[in-house]
Amino acid sequence: MDLLSTLLATVVALGLLVTIHEYGHFWVARRCGIKVLRFSIGFGPALVRWHDRKGTEYTISAIPLGGYVKMLDEREAPVPEHELDQSFNRKTVKQRIAVVAAGPIANFLLAIVAFWIVAVVGFSTVAPVLGPVPAGTPAAEAGLHSGLELTGVDGTQIRSWQDVNLQLIRRLGESGTLEVTAKPFEGGAETRYQLRLDDWLKGVEEPDPMAALGLTSWQPEIPPRLDQVASDGAAAEAGLQAGDLILAIDGEPVSDWLTEVVPMIQASAQQTLQIMVERDGEQLELALTPRPKAANHVVVGYVGAGVEGVEMPAHMQRQISYNPLVAIPVAVTKTWEMTALTLDSLKKMLTGLVSAKNLSGPITIAKVAGASAKSGLESFLSFIAYLSISLGVLNLLPIPVLDGGHLVYYVAEWIRGKPLSERIQTWGLQIGLSLIVGVMLFAIYNDISRLGG
Repeated sequence: MDLLSTLLATVVALGLLVTIHEYGHFWVARRCGIKVLRFSIGFGPALVRWHDRKGTEYTISAIPLGGYVKMLDEREAPVPEHELDQSFNRKTVKQRIAVVAAGPIANFLLAIVAFWIVAVVGFSTVAPVLGPVPAGTPAAEAGLHSGLELTGVDGTQIRSWQDVNLQLIRRLGESGTLEVTAKPFEGGAETRYQLRLDDWLKGVEEPDPMAALGLTSWQPEIPPRLDQVASDGAAAEAGLQAGDLILAIDGEPVSDWLTEVVPMIQASAQQTLQIMVERDGEQLELALTPRPKAANHVVVGYVGAGVEGVEMPAHMQRQISYNPLVAIPVAVTKTWEMTALTLDSLKKMLTGLVSAKNLSGPITIAKVAGASAKSGLESFLSFIAYLSISLGVLNLLPIPVLDGGHLVYYVAEWIRGKPLSERIQTWGLQIGLSLIVGVMLFAIYNDISRLGG
């Protein structure tokens, strides 16, 4: 069922993005008087097809990983004389630029609409209040401590942990000072804290900005009473049962699952721990040997047991929403910021400040699509917006075969007063195709590596 829901979420997400992108090309082409021969969502054999009164064929094809709009063009096939004025290649260079640019622009507009819906409907978030700050981390050295609520990062207002993460991602690979503002959660004046960065997480695969700085989210105490015990796990093998309350590990009393029990288990792979538990009013001592498990390229202990989650207290939760008019500039600003962040991340990948291992392919996209769909409308719409922005930015890169490459050709034609030679355009096409195929294969390799790690 999980696989089916993940596939459905992926098809819906990619189908929507491709349809909007291609519809941008289609809509402008029609208004420029260009005859559209085919509007296809997906590639390969057509599953469904129909025609409109203008002769355009619409198809939904078997492979939902893209799409295209095929226009009347003398460069691709002979065009009847009475339809020459509807041919793409006969249109002015400005009209051709408009048609090509319309696809990426449609993706940015989709992102604005998605962010607008999220802003109007509203969403719940957890206040960015600090939990324990590990000694020796940049956050601790700057003076940040548990109980402070983060209010700003580098001059940008912070309202959630997502905001914190986005601002930190901007600084990956950089040196200098990171300015954080915070105030006591129960009320008080804001204070500025300066965190020193030195080639911060430069080239690191799958960086965790918050952990690297020592920023942890405040969590309510979770009693270590087991709620789930896997029948084939180390916990069951040791005799632990659902309902057991862990009192001590190796003689050290524990009262919180996340901050005390989990770290001790993870640090004890293949090492026997003496666990004191309370069961039905009696105390029992059991020997537990956590099994090794790879997590983020590090081996940690794992026992196959979990506790029931504890709801975040109401005073730590926030409901954020805007009225429809105010939500418009909020959505536009969010789209602009995410576009700038995407471009900056691409630049850092090219210069080595951010590891190219962070480049994701279809497998990762599918996993994120499925997870965001399960998390609710806000998460799924935000994912759609982020992916749409990425698609828009990618298509505007000046690489032949992409919209951006065609724009370069047409702008050059506009400046020169004549098109670039067929030989140059053919070379560009071959180079661009090689680049795109290479990047796609590398992204898929990264996906498979993540599955293995």
